[in-house]
Amino acid sequence: MRLTPLYRVRFVYPHGWSVDLTGPEGKEEQHFFLAEGRCEGRITGRFRGANYPRRRTDRTFLPDFRGVIETDDGAVILCDMRGYGRAYPEGRRQIVISATHVSDDSRYRWLNEVVCVGTGEVRSRAPAHPGDENPVDLVVDVAELTWEPIAE
Repeated sequence: MRLTPLYRVRFVYPHGWSVDLTGPEGKEEQHFFLAEGRCEGRITGRFRGANYPRRRTDRTFLPDFRGVIETDDGAVILCDMRGYGRAYPEGRRQIVISATHVSDDSRYRWLNEVVCVGTGEVRSRAPAHPGDENPVDLVVDVAELTWEPIAE
């Protein structure tokens, strides 16, 4: 197998909500975030989406992300991302994901059969303005996982 860089996505969560679930085994959290940002690379365009992650009692996030990339050349690409948001290191938490995409645009239809993987960071920052609900910047590098024959 081979990894081929596809895009880097940078986004923020301008709005988010959460509930805390406390029980005999500890505390879990369920969140809902709206995302806005931009992709750069082989796919370039505006990125928007929603994440419905659960945070386990060990502080690990389980992203459940659905989004859309509106490419600079006029295509629409839908994406689905799942994985782990690790609770460390403080201030630059790790993200590891798998991703799939789907498009009906002939220039991007090849994505409909591609599995991708990504790594990134949740970077803490000072609030940008009063009422900045989620003072983090997220950066994820997404790469196409390419099948290659297995040597005997």
